[in-house]
Amino acid sequence: RWSSAVPLQALEDQYSPSRWSPRLDRDTIIDAHLAVTAAGTERARASARTSLHVPYGNGDGEKLDVYFPKDAPGTFPVLVYIHGGYWQCLSKDESGFAAPPLVSQGVMVVAVGYDIAPRGHMDTMVLQVRRSLAFLVKQYPGIRGIYLCGHSAGAHLAAMVLSTDWTEFQVVPDIKGVVLVSGVYDLQPILHTYVNDALNMSWEVAQRNSPMRHIPPAGPAACEVLVAVAQHDSPEFRRQSQEYSQALRAAGWSVSLMDLAGVDHFDIIEKLSEDSYILTQV
Repeated sequence: RWSSAVPLQALEDQYSPSRWSPRLDRDTIIDAHLAVTAAGTERARASARTSLHVPYGNGDGEKLDVYFPKDAPGTFPVLVYIHGGYWQCLSKDESGFAAPPLVSQGVMVVAVGYDIAPRGHMDTMVLQVRRSLAFLVKQYPGIRGIYLCGHSAGAHLAAMVLSTDWTEFQVVPDIKGVVLVSGVYDLQPILHTYVNDALNMSWEVAQRNSPMRHIPPAGPAACEVLVAVAQHDSPEFRRQSQEYSQALRAAGWSVSLMDLAGVDHFDIIEKLSEDSYILTQV
């Protein structure tokens, strides 16, 4: 656990994913990630039937992109993708890169937009992701099972969905699986880093939005959870993934922890554009 005994600079380094990749240096890897995901999204939009910028609420950021499955029968599974960017950059417009291998297999893919900081508050983002799922269920009656996938900050938002009380949404999404990729599940350490400059979270906000601190007991309808982490994620990111998966398992959830060799915080998710990639297959 992080304690005040750890120097602040060490903590900053632990929560700077760009410092840990052996592929590219920290100044180029973020730009490269943006380029790869944007290009992959362009390809996906060109090759699939889409509905872009569909509003799921009234806010500017409350829009999603739908990539329809090829030759879909009346019902189809949907993969809902929630982007990362430390809750303060990226958007759904770089989030369609995983669609081609999935739509070709009859899966609908949805990229969710949400209000990133500083405009969006952490409470708002969590609520928006929950609302986007309720909207999808009402909007597309053909959906047969929802699979949620989030990367980094998006994995945090996807994990927050597991503790949702759906009664206030008048609908219960049939969530079959959640894939959490290189996520952060306890926001407390982030309070003390540069990441919080834009988020401006108080201790209370971090507390109530930390999935690690809100693990519901697994009910009979509990979905499967896959926690994936990269070999070249920081030790702190790797610890968070291990501890969160252990805590879910202790609460009765069906959890697998995948430690993926040879990838870093960025290409662990970029490779979802490839049919043969282990995570795409799973």
